[in-house]
Amino acid sequence: MFKKSYLSLAVAAAMAMPSLASAEIETSVTLKNETAVFIKDGMRTGEATSMLDTSGEGRKFYKSETSARIFFNGDIGEESTWHGELQIIGDPLAEDDYRWHESYSQHDWFRELYVDTTAGDWDFRIGKQQQVWGTADGIKLLDIINPTDFRELNQNAMEDSRIPVWMIAGERYLDAGGNVQFIISQSEENKIAGLNADGDASHPFIMKGVDAITGQVNGFMNITPALASTAQTFTNGAPLLAGVFAPFFPVPGNMGLLPFAPFTVDGFVQTNFTIDPAAGADPTGLDPGDFLTLAVDTGGGPTGTEIGLSGDQLLNFFAQCGFDTSCSGLDPNANLFTTNLMPIDVANVPTAGAFATTYNPDANRTSAFEHMPLATFTTFNTFSGSVVTADLGFGPQWVGIPGTSADTAYVRDYPDSYEPNFGARFRDSMDNGLNYSVNYFYGYDANPAVNLSWHDRVTGEELEVVRAGTGPMGADPSMNRSRAEIVGALAAGSTTSILLRNSAGDYYGAIDPLTGTDNANDNPVTLRFTETVDRTHNVGASFDYALDTESLGSVVLRGEFLYQKDTKQPVVDNLLLGIGDLSNGLVMQDADMFKYVLGADVTVLTNMLASFQFIQFRNLDYVDLPETCTYLDPFGATRPYDCSRYTADMATMNPTNGLNRAEKNKEFYSFFLSKPFGEADLGRWNNIIIYEEGGGYWDRFDVEYSLTDEFIITGEVNLYWGDENTTFGQFRNSSNAQIGVKWIME
Repeated sequence: MFKKSYLSLAVAAAMAMPSLASAEIETSVTLKNETAVFIKDGMRTGEATSMLDTSGEGRKFYKSETSARIFFNGDIGEESTWHGELQIIGDPLAEDDYRWHESYSQHDWFRELYVDTTAGDWDFRIGKQQQVWGTADGIKLLDIINPTDFRELNQNAMEDSRIPVWMIAGERYLDAGGNVQFIISQSEENKIAGLNADGDASHPFIMKGVDAITGQVNGFMNITPALASTAQTFTNGAPLLAGVFAPFFPVPGNMGLLPFAPFTVDGFVQTNFTIDPAAGADPTGLDPGDFLTLAVDTGGGPTGTEIGLSGDQLLNFFAQCGFDTSCSGLDPNANLFTTNLMPIDVANVPTAGAFATTYNPDANRTSAFEHMPLATFTTFNTFSGSVVTADLGFGPQWVGIPGTSADTAYVRDYPDSYEPNFGARFRDSMDNGLNYSVNYFYGYDANPAVNLSWHDRVTGEELEVVRAGTGPMGADPSMNRSRAEIVGALAAGSTTSILLRNSAGDYYGAIDPLTGTDNANDNPVTLRFTETVDRTHNVGASFDYALDTESLGSVVLRGEFLYQKDTKQPVVDNLLLGIGDLSNGLVMQDADMFKYVLGADVTVLTNMLASFQFIQFRNLDYVDLPETCTYLDPFGATRPYDCSRYTADMATMNPTNGLNRAEKNKEFYSFFLSKPFGEADLGRWNNIIIYEEGGGYWDRFDVEYSLTDEFIITGEVNLYWGDENTTFGQFRNSSNAQIGVKWIME
């Protein structure tokens, strides 16, 4: 078992200590500080704490990382050597979880410890280490053995951001030429800012795709409970709604939202309402008593003080305030403009125009409710919790019991550390000077996937999602509709509701959808976000060839190629998402990928290295169903809606950009320059610029100069710009400048 190999290494080290004690151990220490400032103002992804937060923290300094790296080297007998690296590191300016030590990250104290030894014709390196198969500029392709810490995206040097893991690497040079290597390595995932239960809100390098999962404003982890709270508001106000819609929906008794079963978010938004502000206790403004005058398409009452509310305004009011017209947090179900439920006019919050919105699910989806226009009131019922009758000061009303509506949880489900990865590589050279390699790696994909599923919050049981046909007084779970059946039903005017059912056949929600009475099953539900990794097959190859030319001298042509089987891609189903089926509307699906980089290196101007790369990621299982369907709304009109299904861009998909669609073949272009300068070439500057398809750019310029053999100064500028919905363009407000000092003590 691979887990036991840790113990074996510890025993071997302990056995070697007596000989090490008498052997000479070489040590060196590198002290280093890097301090960084933002060079652009503006909100960064994931930084906002609410929809009203437009400035963020406004900080300039985001990094002051100080480290001491202690390197140890020694001999073990006459045939073996050992190497160790300890690191003491801290960054008091970083986001909380990134300030100090974190195992298997760039801030790991115990970074490397391995033994180099031989056995027969084989060379072995055993222990915690790095192994590098790929050497592309600014991007990892074949370099997949070690995971990466992306705390600063691609800014850090590969040897720093690469995470050492425990492995056994065996290598042999063959008699006929060539080299073969075998690797058994520990599985460990990439570290990605914000991909955790906390969300790392103040971290400067959170991707929009991560923000869509855990972000305080745009993350579905926080949006889902807010949606459930809005559902609870509608459930609490069901008796009031019964009076409003009595001419349209006969209401036999108190059945909560089930009498409005076929009604959808979009149907509610299309409805016009009136309310009489003079009816409540405060004749000059809104108060809860005014809602007793809520009516559909009426006006001009006895006092002539009625005001009109469009459906989207009323939905926005219920979402942000519940039934608290002061919108001051008195109603526990109030969102208070925290999460992105509806598009709002920030300039008018919380003034009289606070509830005006630009709700538009057809052309420009930027908020949660715009992504689910066909969710029914029965679906609302599923995600609302237990209620009691209470008098809130304007007549008996239902009141939600705190903690019983839907919420979310973030969990990690990773393989045991003794489930290793395996790899093999063969390298050789041809007589014409062509160097090449082929390799295979079978292991857990270092990029985590996040899967969604509904669970009983009390028992933990995973629940079945039932897409039930919706009748006049509730849902019919016997009609568990397929995707095609949902499309056909909507065209005929029949909506589909989301029910949750456990193995005992019990349903969830405030009202039992089968009986129309208070639900005996009062367990609340949780939407679980499960972070995990999956096994992939990786087949790769590389080449390099030096070509002599008259004008440019020697030009090195090189390439890396990687075929990946069973990686994960995010797939958005706007039909299922549109009816409120969150766990199936956003799924991680298998995909095979072919990635390659072609590059050319040349030396110009005596000693300046110039390198150009063309990079392409080809999705061989790209999903693209650009459908527009129609549905018959409650008012008898046929309307279009987006029922597309497509591969989303994991780096940039977000509720604010309609869950951004990925490119089938994503292309990057890079240009790298490197040149020494100064007396005796004691300095060197490097510059790499990468352009990505879609209009995103990253330019990093760094310089290093040795004042003495021991003292080195460094500087770095990283600029991001372009379309904000690209990998690099989204970080335009994270552009930064860094300065550093490094002192080496032998």
